[in-house]
This record gives sequence, C-alpha cells and structure tokens, in this order.
Amino acid sequence: MNALLEVNNLSLQFRTRGGIVHALQDVSISIDKGETVGLVGESGSGKSVLSYALLGLSDAAARITQGSAKFDGMDLLAAKEADLQDIRGREVSMIFQNPKVALNPIRKVGHQLEDVLLRHTTVRHADAKARAIACLAEMKIPDPERRYHAYPFELSGGLCQRVMIALALACGPKLLIADEPTTGLDVTTQAAIMGLIREKARTVAGGHAMATLLITHDLGLARDQCDRIVVMHAGHVVESAPTEELFLRPQHPYTRQLIGATPVGRASLSELVAVRGNLPDLRRADLPACRFAERCAHVTDACAGELPSVADGHHVVRCHHPEVTA
Repeated sequence: MNALLEVNNLSLQFRTRGGIVHALQDVSISIDKGETVGLVGESGSGKSVLSYALLGLSDAAARITQGSAKFDGMDLLAAKEADLQDIRGREVSMIFQNPKVALNPIRKVGHQLEDVLLRHTTVRHADAKARAIACLAEMKIPDPERRYHAYPFELSGGLCQRVMIALALACGPKLLIADEPTTGLDVTTQAAIMGLIREKARTVAGGHAMATLLITHDLGLARDQCDRIVVMHAGHVVESAPTEELFLRPQHPYTRQLIGATPVGRASLSELVAVRGNLPDLRRADLPACRFAERCAHVTDACAGELPSVADGHHVVRCHHPEVTA
C-alpha cells in the first residue's frame, strides 16, 4: 500500500496567557489509500488539534515546532494558504464535531453545497442546484428539494450532520477526516451515518477508494469501523496496531485501561473499570517524558527516559514496559 498521508515527529505548541501548552509532541501517523484509521483517546489528547494542524486550520496562537506532514506528496506544513484552500474540500475534507457551528447559520444549506461544488468541481452554475439536491438525496435526507432551501437552525442535529457529510463528500475527496461524526446522536442515527460514510468510501467519485481518519473517544465505534487504530494520550501517540490485534493484545497500559472502560462485550456495567487519574497539565515545564507515567501502576525510574518505540510487525508501542494481556 502507498501512504496517502504521512506525519512524522510533529510537535505543536499554543502560546497562551497561562503559559506554553505542549499540545502535540513527536506525533507520527500514516494512512494508506483506501484505509480507515481510528484515532482514539480521551478528550484533550490532541486528536482534533492534529487534524486542524494538518489542514492549516489551527488557532493563531498555535506554532508547529518540528516535524513534517505530507499528503499525496504535498508538504502540508510548507504549503501556501492558497494551495491549502485548493485541496480543502476537494482532496481532503473534514466532518467537524458540531455541524450546527460549522455550517453557515445565515446561508441555506443548498447554497453552501453549491459553493463547494462550484469552487472545487467542473459543475456549471446552471447544474449546481440539481447536483446539490442530489448530494442531499445521497445522504438519505428526506425531501431534499425542500431541505435545499432550509437554514441550519431549521434542521435537527442528525440532519445537520448529514448535510455536513454531504459537504465533505461532494467533491469525492481522497481523504476524509471525520472528527467525532456521531457525537450527540442516538444509536440508530449513529449507525445510519457511519453506514453512509462506509458506502461513500467505497463508491466515491474519481475512481479511487477514499481513506478515512475517524477521530473518536468511542473504542466500540472504532473497532467496528476501522482497519487500524492509533491511540493518543496527552499529545503523544502511545500505540498503533491493526484493530483486532490491538483489542486482542493491547500493550500500552493506557490502551488496556481504555479497553477496560469500554462497554463493548461486557455482560454488565459493573465490569467496567474507569481510567485512573487525569491528563497532565500540558502547560507544565516539567512534563515527564512519558505523559502517562503519573497515572501508571507500572512506572519505574526508566520511565523518566526518552520514550522508546517498540515494534512487532505492524504493532508499535511507545513504552518502557509494554505488557501483553489476554
């Protein structure tokens, strides 16, 4: 397989009034063409921060201090804003966490679809409306001709999420970044939306299979949808492996705790075990080399040293004491 997206040793900081926030450190991740990769971890682990950095959408206070990120041969970190605008929506699309915030509240959803189609495709003005309605219909939105004229505030959360997906997939991107695409939705709607994304990943325009980066804190969702899973904690990638391998042989203590807190396959809620402790304050000047050390029951003096990268085939763990559990 050929890597479509390749990120190596990326570090990012935010300058704030409370100090420097070390949001990402030495993050490496790759996604092959047509592959679905899950990026999992607690809120605050840096998952969304990474996605915004890749698309040049970071806050003005953000500063990338090292690393590289290449998409289909293009250096994303060195690219001019005009070049990033050209690939956003066409080559790389994103489903944002809160569609009612991401959508323009004073512009009809059909017109927002037309904006994307006219900017990034060869669709003519005369055909843009029909194509926009077709995009809504493809997302199984009831009465798409009427919804075309609706404003976001007139639609439910589930319908806004479908509109967001229609916008993201309208131009047949090579890579879809789906940031918590089912947050706040009921189970039935969640299943329908993920089904739509899977279907479009197989049949996306342009003759290529779409790659997907699924950002979620829901390990059950990631297990159902992803070929491979990358685990983040406090700005570090701590483990990555093919999905079933990760669940059968989790090696990082944090990964094992996340799985232990996941209800999938549990007979009762009493079997769940909460992840101990809290994420460290990323403004600290004395952040430990392993940012999980202060939450870990297996910490030793060795954990104060630089994180190793231990690889067993496609299973990679960054830990001084990786353990295999059944």
